[in-house]
Amino acid sequence: MISKEYIILSPEGIHARPATALVKLVRQFQSSVHLKKDDRQIRLDSMINILSFGLKGGDSITLLMEGADEALAADAIHLFFTEQLQKL
Repeated sequence: MISKEYIILSPEGIHARPATALVKLVRQFQSSVHLKKDDRQIRLDSMINILSFGLKGGDSITLLMEGADEALAADAIHLFFTEQLQKL
C-alpha cells in the first residue's frame, strides 16, 4: 500500500470538472484508490463520492493506493494533484 498526502492547491477546490478527470484517471488502474480526509474515507471511483467531500483549496488529504499497479497509480495521481488540478 502506498500512502501520499496532498494539499489541494486549486483555489476552487475539487468541483465537477476535476472530479470527473480524477475518476477517469483512477479507473485506468487495477489498484484500489481511496481518499481520506479527517476521519472519513471514500473510494475514488465515483464522482459523487468525491463531490460529497466538498474539498476546498487548502484542504489536506491523504490518498491510499493498493494493488498490482499501485506504483503507476501513485505516480499518475501525484502528477494530477501537483500539476494538472490547477489547470482544470
